[in-house]
Amino acid sequence: MLFSKSKRELPTPDNALPGRPERPFSVPAKHAVLGTPIEGPYPANLEVAFFGTGCFWGAEEIFWQMPGVYSTAVGYQGGVSPNPTYEEVCSGRTGHTEAVQVVYDAAKVSYQTLLKAFWEQHDPTQGFRQGNDMGTQYRSAIYTTTEDQALAAKASREVYAPLLREAGYGDITTEIVPAGPFYFAEAHHQQYLHKVPNGYRCHSASGITFPAQG
Repeated sequence: MLFSKSKRELPTPDNALPGRPERPFSVPAKHAVLGTPIEGPYPANLEVAFFGTGCFWGAEEIFWQMPGVYSTAVGYQGGVSPNPTYEEVCSGRTGHTEAVQVVYDAAKVSYQTLLKAFWEQHDPTQGFRQGNDMGTQYRSAIYTTTEDQALAAKASREVYAPLLREAGYGDITTEIVPAGPFYFAEAHHQQYLHKVPNGYRCHSASGITFPAQG
């Protein structure tokens, strides 16, 4: 399957869509499954992590089911254009990937356990695609919010890289960088697979497993 050049290359600030100063749509106040705030405020003891594993519908479902996760949301991250819409992100001209925000209690679920779910529930070696979904918005990514997260994410990459190669996968293409702005996606995308239980799921286990650390 071929896809356009704009979906194979990340835009620069000079050629990206301009975006807008404010979000052009509303987001539900409460998580449809967990009943917790989607946008916050969150209890002070909680931490936030961000992951991109392809289509964010299935990725969010994976994380909201994990004990210790307080809230999740889907949105757009890692790009250039502020406050993009889904259609703009899908054009490949905003630079964002589809991402999941995970708000979690580190006393109940460790960041390493979240990383384990990340590496084992998608293929992190495909570049700008995930399965049949092709484009820069489907790239694998970890956006870190603390130095400890950055160190843990990079260390986990070194653990999983040889396991993936031994299983016949290519090199890891996951982007691991400090988190920039996270732009919440439209209301109908939030907890989509709870609202549409038979909806599209692109994720499948990589077949690689490693014991959770911490």
